[in-house]
Amino acid sequence: MAIRKKSSKNPPVLSHEFVVQNHADIVSCMAMVFLLGLMFEVTAKAAVVFVTLQYNVTIPATEKQSTETVTLYHYGIKDLATVFFYMLVAIIIHAIIQEYVLDKINRKMHFSKTKHSKFNESGQLSAFYLFSCVWGTSILVSENYVADPTSLWRDYPHTSLPFQMKFFYISQLAYWLHAFPELYFQKTKKEDIPRQLVYIGLYLFHIAGAYLLNLTHLGLVLLVLHYFVEFLFHISRLFYFSDEKYQKGFSIWAVLFVLGRLLTLILSVLTVGFGLARAEDQTLDFSTGNFNVLPIRISVLASICFTQAFMMWKFINFQLRRWREHSSPPQPVKKKFATTKSKPSKKERENGINGTLTSNGADSPRSRKEKSS
Repeated sequence: MAIRKKSSKNPPVLSHEFVVQNHADIVSCMAMVFLLGLMFEVTAKAAVVFVTLQYNVTIPATEKQSTETVTLYHYGIKDLATVFFYMLVAIIIHAIIQEYVLDKINRKMHFSKTKHSKFNESGQLSAFYLFSCVWGTSILVSENYVADPTSLWRDYPHTSLPFQMKFFYISQLAYWLHAFPELYFQKTKKEDIPRQLVYIGLYLFHIAGAYLLNLTHLGLVLLVLHYFVEFLFHISRLFYFSDEKYQKGFSIWAVLFVLGRLLTLILSVLTVGFGLARAEDQTLDFSTGNFNVLPIRISVLASICFTQAFMMWKFINFQLRRWREHSSPPQPVKKKFATTKSKPSKKERENGINGTLTSNGADSPRSRKEKSS
């Protein structure tokens, strides 16, 4: 299953260049091992843990609730195996988008090395943000979270998740975990690695926190809101690379970014500070998944507020840098005309020496003639 085009040069097997050049094929073979394991009875039980969602609970139908059985899911340690498998899938999809979409655009546009790396980053993230935003919005509409905001904290803890909700969180964790090996596969510059490690770590921390603390309803709403704003930024940057006169997208993004931070804080305080604080059951119980106690609520709000403040600080620095670049007038280039003295030729040196001697009163051939006459 070839994903990336092979170059004419064949690097040594298992070398650095070989792994980078063929990482999509290697990962595809690893994923096929798990899929082939489903075909045999001996390995099917182990392969199912990686491919399908675990900890499902079937709720029988009742006359009051529904006419069909409903399957809900919990979380557990086996979810790590599922996240690992879909991390492999994310690496394969990343390679497909890079090879068949972004690389072709890069060849036509002839970007510089700096723009090339930023274009690839924005292209990958814009595709992911768009897909996740549409998927998350469909879950919000189907589960009626938008029409009823009290569902963000009502009936907490939200330990029983529908299939789409759990698969969404598994996919999110898998995608952001796949970003770590991609730093190696994409040959990311050393100066860009710390910045990417910071935002990858923040995504994993908050998504895993919402998943493990059973705050999946609030986490889904905040993720969709954040992904929409980030998608607008990266799609604006893609248009900017094609035409540097394009600035309208950044202006719209700047307004929505500030509004997104305010909405995030409002929803977080409303859910954690008021909704969960007024709940009747406020005891720490790991068996039931109830984490609605004061220290955890303070920690959740503190982490959200710190992250929003950090993002606003980065945003203000970004806007100030752009304002300085556009406000400072272009300085005229001062041309320095250096007077360079060329070396005299041999003939000029001889004439200069003769003239010096004549001026000092030395006898030239002509003067000697005149004297003799």
